[in-house]
Amino acid sequence: MEKKIGIASDHAGYEMKEFLVGYLGAQGYEVLDFGTDSPESVDYPDYAHPLAEAVESGQVPLGIALCGTGVGMSITLNKHQGIRAGLAWTPEIGALIRRHNNANIVVLPARFITNDEAVAILDAYFSAEFEGGRHQRRIDKIPVPKQEQ
Repeated sequence: MEKKIGIASDHAGYEMKEFLVGYLGAQGYEVLDFGTDSPESVDYPDYAHPLAEAVESGQVPLGIALCGTGVGMSITLNKHQGIRAGLAWTPEIGALIRRHNNANIVVLPARFITNDEAVAILDAYFSAEFEGGRHQRRIDKIPVPKQEQ
């Protein structure tokens, strides 16, 4: 796997994001940080969209997003047709979103997990591999079909 990763958060995920940027750097990752750059209140879509665009374009192969519950980031990221963002709050879920959904962005609920739990989730996510097969068939059905006019 390419050791390049994108990361983004809102204010609720800022401190954990900063911790993870350091952790990932120590693990040899080149980290592209899409913000936010302080704990001041911000709007999560302003950071989710640039991360999604970077993953969709291939600038980074995978992404990490953080907000308080992880739900706002997940909703926003999944508006992009090329994104499969999965919310993970345990290592098992982190692995399953890769194995079964081929999630290209893992979303963390920063207000509900510790830094150590976030690291365990990321380690499980990064070490898992997509299983394909029936899971690929399901992924192929995700995009909304275009309506003929």
